[in-house]
Amino acid sequence: MTNVKEPKSAAAQSSIDLSDPQYFLSRELSWLEFNRRVLHEALDERTPLLERLKFLAIFSSNLDEFFMVRVAIVKDQLEAGVTKLTPDGRTPQQQLEEISQNLRPMVELQHRHFEKVLRPALEEHGVFLLNYIDLSQEQRTYLRDYFEKRIFPVLTPLAVDPGHPFPRMSNLSLSLAVVVKDQQTGDEHFARVKVPSSLPRFMALPPELRHQDDKKAVWVGVPVEQVIAHNLEMLFPGMSIQEYSLFRITRDTEVELREEVADDLLVAIQDMVRKRRLAEAAVRLEIQSTASQPVRDMLMDELDLKPYEVYEIDGVINLKDLFALTGLPLPEIKDHPFSPMPPRLLRLTGDVLPANAEREDIFSIIRRQDVLVHHPYESFSGSVEQFIAQAARDPQVLAIKMTLYRTSGDSPIVKSLIEAAENGKQVAALVELKARFDEENNINWAVQLEQSGIHVVYGLVGLKTHTKVVLVVRQEGDEIRRYVHIGTGNYNPKTAKLYTDLGLLSCREELGADLTDLFNYLTGHSRQHSYRKILVSPVNMRDRMTALIRREIEQAKAGKPAKIVAKMNSLVDPGMIKTLYEASQAGVEIDLIIRGMCCLKPGLPGVSDRIRVISIIGRYLEHSRIFHFHNGGDAEYYIGSADWMPRNLDRRVEAVTPIEDPALKKLLKEILDTTLDDNRQAWELQPDGTYVQRHPAADEPVRSSQEAFMQRAIEQSKL
Repeated sequence: MTNVKEPKSAAAQSSIDLSDPQYFLSRELSWLEFNRRVLHEALDERTPLLERLKFLAIFSSNLDEFFMVRVAIVKDQLEAGVTKLTPDGRTPQQQLEEISQNLRPMVELQHRHFEKVLRPALEEHGVFLLNYIDLSQEQRTYLRDYFEKRIFPVLTPLAVDPGHPFPRMSNLSLSLAVVVKDQQTGDEHFARVKVPSSLPRFMALPPELRHQDDKKAVWVGVPVEQVIAHNLEMLFPGMSIQEYSLFRITRDTEVELREEVADDLLVAIQDMVRKRRLAEAAVRLEIQSTASQPVRDMLMDELDLKPYEVYEIDGVINLKDLFALTGLPLPEIKDHPFSPMPPRLLRLTGDVLPANAEREDIFSIIRRQDVLVHHPYESFSGSVEQFIAQAARDPQVLAIKMTLYRTSGDSPIVKSLIEAAENGKQVAALVELKARFDEENNINWAVQLEQSGIHVVYGLVGLKTHTKVVLVVRQEGDEIRRYVHIGTGNYNPKTAKLYTDLGLLSCREELGADLTDLFNYLTGHSRQHSYRKILVSPVNMRDRMTALIRREIEQAKAGKPAKIVAKMNSLVDPGMIKTLYEASQAGVEIDLIIRGMCCLKPGLPGVSDRIRVISIIGRYLEHSRIFHFHNGGDAEYYIGSADWMPRNLDRRVEAVTPIEDPALKKLLKEILDTTLDDNRQAWELQPDGTYVQRHPAADEPVRSSQEAFMQRAIEQSKL
């Protein structure tokens, strides 16, 4: 895989302006390419059927956030008259138009594939998502009765006329645009009927009504909006229904948070969440392709949308709701089952032990050696949760401090923190209220933690705290010892089963001292400017990462081997990209594993000849960040929470830790090598911004890195 081209002369390289827009890919279009790869998993016949359905839902869910955040920001720039070009040389207007041009064919493909391929394939396995018009009379009678008793009472039709202004519609809500005709006057009127979010999107028929000719039916249902649409006459007595069309709007959720004038950040966040639900600006209209032009024109006018912001849907709107079907009991069309394995070194620290085994203390294990846990292949509950739970109960533990960016609604970790406080320990939790779309959940946890006597802080004004760290302070004889966890992922047991992440458990004195300083920075008025081991944003991470790259440049210029391997979610920062270009020009070999956005162009002659970029899209969401520097043969490895994006390097609190144990370095090398060797889920980035999926040759074995890590975890659990 190594490119052996000689670097251009220094004179030729110096004539290249590495800030030229031609050397950067569009951030927004790169994100769309990422979602195209997600969509491909739904199209790929090698993917089990219900998993293909899941990827269709993920594609839609991703698009919702893309419009609510990224498109909304670009639209705000356009309306504010911003003329500054992006690093790739595009104006806001160009970005919006190109987003529409690139996305529209993908959305059409998504819906066509669902209707023409996946829906019939599901029926072969007994799953029937039917249209109302295809139901038997018996099935219609059941649904009409259900409508009268359960749905009709909660519906509220809203007329639009001089006496009734256009209704305010909440973000992502489904609605029926209804045109009715007065049977007495002949006048036509428009009304909106909201599809209540409290109802299941797909209404399942009872077992006795599932019959589908001679086919065995596991599940039979119909979209709830069709049940409403075919019974609209009950809502409009004396009127005749002329037409109805389902539509859905997406709104700008980037509600500005003015921290500097907020006396209480908790109150400010609560206010922001309320505003987001009814944010003013619409950024997308999805509407059934059968809608009449007058209805479309009226909606576009009222919502102040341009034609390129309207997406006609031929089929079921909002395929994100397909998540509801992915849990059907059909193991033959799902991924093979896999449960995270207990980490080998920690398997005897839990509450449930093998027969005749004695329970070990997790702190004594960490004292013997650093432990690196690889999720979801190794158990989150058997490592991180166990670490915090034992700290909460251990009488020798004096204090627990941790950051909470995102967690689940039933978090065992939060329960352990509450237990620790009840046991008289000093507990401090930094709850990041500004974690986008998790604000409300985090507010609830913050209040509950405070009521339990835990010292809760909400982060720093102007900075989002994204780092994932825990500090446990323990009395051991006459001395105090500090234990740490530094991770790449959130303290969320649900996503820990879906995201690939790494976490270091250690009691190295310098790491403990660094986290003590970091928490003082987060909870007090400290202005710590240097750390012993960890790299911290926005304090020193950009400079240290740049210095590590430049060290490889110096090695290459001296004629010595030089190599960088970096794995992260996104690579967007222009400064880091230019430094990588300089490294490539100097002769440094660079392999990048970037799941999502990548604005760097690999393989450009004289600029990035020695840079290769792959993306892994598979069963699990690649989320770990790993950084490897050859360092003249004395390899250095780092893991942590930060991507190479301006927000991570400049506007967030992030932490990246070195991995110094030789055995753990070997493990990280294995993870990177296995990932780079993937020929099943890997996509190679081309200089033009497109991606090409790798496929094994006819005589080559299939190498899926995620499958390899699952198998490794199983084998390790047997040792």
